[in-house]
Amino acid sequence: MRERTPGEATPRDDAIRLLARREYARAELAERLAAKGHAAAEVEACLDALAEAGLQSDARFAESFLRSRLARGQGPVKIRLELERRGVEREVVATAFAEQEAGGATDWFALAAETLARRFSGPGDSPRERARRERFLAGRGFDFDQVRHALAHAWDDD
Repeated sequence: MRERTPGEATPRDDAIRLLARREYARAELAERLAAKGHAAAEVEACLDALAEAGLQSDARFAESFLRSRLARGQGPVKIRLELERRGVEREVVATAFAEQEAGGATDWFALAAETLARRFSGPGDSPRERARRERFLAGRGFDFDQVRHALAHAWDDD
């Protein structure tokens, strides 16, 4: 460990400041701390201590991230890719999805239909318009079956 000048933040200080605002994945937090000029060994030790103390958790981050993306009307494909891009391990992602789906709160087919109905007033008159709606849902991260279901049921009267 190198000597710090008075007033210079430790990796822990910077990490706590970041975590006070929102959850971060471990890899994301490591990246931010490295960008602030902290040594890799100090960052790793700090992140280990934070995880041990329960202040940083990839599982908690994944759950929070999943909930926020569901509220935005994003599909499972996009959410999974984004979590993995942020450095969350596949097992942690799978667990977060399993817990969310086990609670019965997530019906991907209904979410796709709801998202489509919010964005478009109807199914479209031409093949071009229907393709536009398909691209919209695919871009949101819904799979083929979910897109087909949404196109068929988004404007059903409940």
